[in-house]
Amino acid sequence: MEMIKNTLLILLSTAFFSINAVAQTDTLHAPAAVLPNVYADPHIAAFGNKFYIYPTTDGSEGWNSSSFTAWSSKDLVKWKYEKVILDLPRDLSWAKARAWAPAIAYKNGKYYYYFSADVNIGVAVSDKPVGPFKDALGKPLIKKGMLKGQMIDPMVFIDDDGAAYLYFGQGNCNIVKLGDDMISFDSTKVVTFKPKGYNEGSFVFKRKGTYYLMWSEFDTRDPRYSVAYATSKSPLGPFVKAENKPVLKGKGVVKGAGHHAVVQVPGTDDWYIAYHRFKIPGGNGYNRETCISPMRFDDQGNILPVDVFEKLKPVRIKGL
Repeated sequence: MEMIKNTLLILLSTAFFSINAVAQTDTLHAPAAVLPNVYADPHIAAFGNKFYIYPTTDGSEGWNSSSFTAWSSKDLVKWKYEKVILDLPRDLSWAKARAWAPAIAYKNGKYYYYFSADVNIGVAVSDKPVGPFKDALGKPLIKKGMLKGQMIDPMVFIDDDGAAYLYFGQGNCNIVKLGDDMISFDSTKVVTFKPKGYNEGSFVFKRKGTYYLMWSEFDTRDPRYSVAYATSKSPLGPFVKAENKPVLKGKGVVKGAGHHAVVQVPGTDDWYIAYHRFKIPGGNGYNRETCISPMRFDDQGNILPVDVFEKLKPVRIKGL
């Protein structure tokens, strides 16, 4: 009898250590990035029957990239390099470097591309989601120094009634309703606030009548870089933070997971989050790579923590 008990204890102990070993191994083998090389700050969108990613070109200390690219996919897994869609030295008269963190929206039969350039925010326009894009104003839409913090990280959200809102800023979150032309706004109507933990990279979407404001916390060079969120019944707020419920953060070999965007698969309630992490292996805050993971909700509409180790399966847009 004693021998049986000892054998059972050994088996249970072995199973316990095996489970722990599996769990530990899982955090050491992350899924591959969806884009090759180093790209960060991905904005993901769906137009027609394709998905698109608009990232920051990474790989230089100080983030001195001077151009933007676009990528397309029919299934979220395999991505095609389209081309350079906006080249600052060639296409802008007011900025030549530090091309960061773009966003895009479709309205008025055109694609409006918002981007950071030398710590200003500009807007460019095209008839196609992959450009070429033309500077719409010949000057920044939002100039550096206009408000406290850096004038970077634009995010554009179009509500169900067609009204468009621009979210932007590092250090503070700023919101303003855009004009119908998508390239103007009333500067006296800017709403400025700072959610607890907010640093940069705001993103907004609407689901079942609730507006979700998401943002990145800590610094992009910090392994703790992560994504939090708040909710509201209005695109202008006030927003109430979901305390102690980070949507996205690193674990194990995944570090610095943040500065994200979210896409809803058209015609479904399926959602995906695109984000960057330190390149694996050997990455840091200047060498980051773009990834995609499923993003889910509970029955109350809370965003569930994203599993950065979940393998991405092909997804297609149906009915188009």
